[in-house]
Amino acid sequence: MTVKGFGPPNVGLGRKVMVFPYETDFSFVALIPQKEMGLRAFTLCMRVATELEGEQQIILFAYRTTDYDEFNVWREKDGHVAFYLSGDGAFFHLPPITTFRTSLCLTWESRTELAAFWVDGHRSTYQLYKQGHTIRPKGTVLMGQDTDKHLGDLETLQSFVGEVTDLNMWDYVLPRSQIQALHYGHKITKGNIFDWATIEYQLNGNVMVVDDD
Repeated sequence: MTVKGFGPPNVGLGRKVMVFPYETDFSFVALIPQKEMGLRAFTLCMRVATELEGEQQIILFAYRTTDYDEFNVWREKDGHVAFYLSGDGAFFHLPPITTFRTSLCLTWESRTELAAFWVDGHRSTYQLYKQGHTIRPKGTVLMGQDTDKHLGDLETLQSFVGEVTDLNMWDYVLPRSQIQALHYGHKITKGNIFDWATIEYQLNGNVMVVDDD
């Protein structure tokens, strides 16, 4: 789904990094999925770094349809990392996300309820979350901001500051071997929702795309 009003999408971020240099209430990147996000399972991976510390909530990934926050990933004020599927979240105590890149993956499957984060190739404990749930399609994916309504009500204090690269997403749960291979930079099955090398995206505000040196 192309976000109207922001021009034609750019294509491909291989060996590139998105830089969000400071807090704003207007800077974000809209990501255009390769297929509709009506999901009953997923794997979402990215490499992320931030210098934001302390008691501040930071959005890491936001997907919203017209009436619902379908799927959001946050670093919470207390340092936990959490994700939300249309309601109460699942909270995980993970190693901190710092100025040095963290390889962060999240897996969830509706059938089994199993949800877990993976940090630098290591899995958290499983939590049971949202059995039978389906993420609804026809929404918008944003990096850098959370929306309290469809493409509106952006808040400076929830914005992301830092770097994101190698964001990939699949509509199924990747096995441990592939998640660990991805962490170490090996080639694996390309993401069928988002593939960083061929991803379509639209920039808004002060977001930079630079070589990943």
